[in-house]
Amino acid sequence: MAPHYEIYQFGRKGWHGLSNLGEEDKKLAEKALIFAEKVVREKKPHLLVLDEINLALHCKLLDIKEVLQFLDKIPRKTDVVLTGRFAPKELIERADFVNEIVDVKHPEETVTTKGIQY
Repeated sequence: MAPHYEIYQFGRKGWHGLSNLGEEDKKLAEKALIFAEKVVREKKPHLLVLDEINLALHCKLLDIKEVLQFLDKIPRKTDVVLTGRFAPKELIERADFVNEIVDVKHPEETVTTKGIQY
């Protein structure tokens, strides 16, 4: 039986920080977008998650025009989820749903939300 989902990762291993990104990271992000285009074309998934693509756009690893062109090619039956901080306004305007996740509890700090300390 085929798996219900597939995960592919293209970035360098580990956390390198936003100020330590370079040409290798740009090439890996471009490779990921090309791969996503191939997956959509060949496998026609019902759900496609492009994790951290917003951050890749923010860091100029990908071009917003290329991403918008890719989204134009997505079949109607495929739902697309774009994750990551700093979503560009072009994607926010284009999206059907936009959600912002708030950090309520973090192991290294205490966060107060609506008067409740966690």
